[in-house]
Amino acid sequence: MRKKTNGDIQRRDVLKGIAAGAATSPFLVSARALGLEDVPAASERVTIGHIGFGGRGGAVFGGIRQSQDAESVAVADCYQNKRERFVGITGGKAYADFRDLLADDGIDGVVVATPDHWHVPIAIAAARAKKDAYVEKPLGISLEQDVICQKVFEENKRIFQYGTQQRSMRHCWQACEQVRRGAIGKVIAMEVDAPNGGAGGSTTEVPIPEGFDYDMWLGPAPVTPFTADRCKPPGTYWIYDQSIGYLGGWGAHPLDLMVWGSEADISGLVVVEGTGDIPTEGLYDCVWNWDMQIKLGDVDLVFKPGGDRTKFIGEDGWITVSRNSGKTTASDPAIMTEELDPEDDILVRSTHHQDNFVQSIKSRELAVSPIADSVRSDVISLLSDIAVRTGETITWDPSKQALVDPSDAATALFSRPMRDPWTL
Repeated sequence: MRKKTNGDIQRRDVLKGIAAGAATSPFLVSARALGLEDVPAASERVTIGHIGFGGRGGAVFGGIRQSQDAESVAVADCYQNKRERFVGITGGKAYADFRDLLADDGIDGVVVATPDHWHVPIAIAAARAKKDAYVEKPLGISLEQDVICQKVFEENKRIFQYGTQQRSMRHCWQACEQVRRGAIGKVIAMEVDAPNGGAGGSTTEVPIPEGFDYDMWLGPAPVTPFTADRCKPPGTYWIYDQSIGYLGGWGAHPLDLMVWGSEADISGLVVVEGTGDIPTEGLYDCVWNWDMQIKLGDVDLVFKPGGDRTKFIGEDGWITVSRNSGKTTASDPAIMTEELDPEDDILVRSTHHQDNFVQSIKSRELAVSPIADSVRSDVISLLSDIAVRTGETITWDPSKQALVDPSDAATALFSRPMRDPWTL
C-alpha cells in the first residue's frame, strides 16, 4: 500500500456525493463506474476479504467497491451459491472456511458480515491474524465477548470499523457535533428508541439445503435442528442462541449515536433496570417489548421500542437525531443548518463509511466508528438483556469494564458457552 497523497484527498471529495451506507447499491457498481478514473494500480490498493456474503455482506461489498483505493479479492461463506456469486463478480478467491481466508497473507482487511453470534469470534481471529476489520453490528452476544474483542484489537494495533454507517451521514454528524459543542447546554437526559423484536418462527426440522455447511454456520452456538426460519431474518436476529434480538441488532444504531454525542455512559456507574417480554412459544426467544430505565452517571436514559431515534435533552434545548434526516430536528432549527468551522471539530467527519475504513487502513488512524465506541454502545444493549432476564437491577463500572456486585444469575450471563472447538 502506498502513502496518502493530495490526490487521495481530492478523490475523497468526489465520494461526498455517495450515500454513506451504500445499502441500496448494486454489487456491480465500482469506483470506475462512478467516474473515479484515477484508480490506483492493483498492487497499490488495499485488499479486502469478505466473510459473510448475504444481505448486509453484499451491501457492504457494494460500498467497498465504491472505494477506488480498495479491491475485494476473497470471500468466505457457508453457502456455496454465495461464494460462487462473489467469484462471478470479482474473479477472486472463495473459501468455505473463514480461517483459510484469514491465513491468506495477501489480504489487508476483512469485512465480517455474518450472523451475530459469529461477529466477535471471527473479528478476534482476524485481529490476531494481523487483519484490520469492518464488523457489522451488533458487536458481541455477551459482555465478555465485547471486552475481549476490544483488548485484542488494541493489543494488535488493528483498525476496527463498526458497521454503524450513520456516522458517515452528514446530518448525524451535525447533530452529535452540536451536542458535543454545547449547543443545548449540559446534557441531563436522553431517550433512545429502536424497532421492536417479535415472537413466532417455525420449530419444525427440515432438510439442510444442498451446498450449505450448517455446522459451520452454527459454529460456537449450540447444535440445534435446522428449521426454515433459523438461518434467515428475522431468525438470525431473534434467536437467543445466536443473538440478543433487536436490543442489540437495531439498538446498535441509535445507541451508537448516543455515545457519539455524549460521554455520559463513561462518566460514572451505569445502572440498568426495566422490563421486557421473552417469548415462550415458537423459535424466537429474544427480549422484546422492553422498557429500560437507565442511569448513566447523573444522566437519565430511557431505552424502549419505537422508531430509530436518539434524543439529547440539555439544560438549554434538545436535539433529536435519526438516520432519517427528515426526522432529525432540534429545539432551535438553526442548530442543524449552522455551518460549523472544521478547525473546531470534535468528531471525525466521514462521507462514506466503507471508504473511511479503507483510508484508515492506509493511514493507520482511527476509523470513524472505532472499537471503544462500539463496545460502549453494545454494553448498554447487553446490560438491558441481563436486567430483563434476571429481573434485577444491573450495575456496570465502565472504568473497570466489569459488573458491580453481580448476583450469580447476572454473573452467569456475563459470558456465553462456546461449542468445541471454538474459543475466544
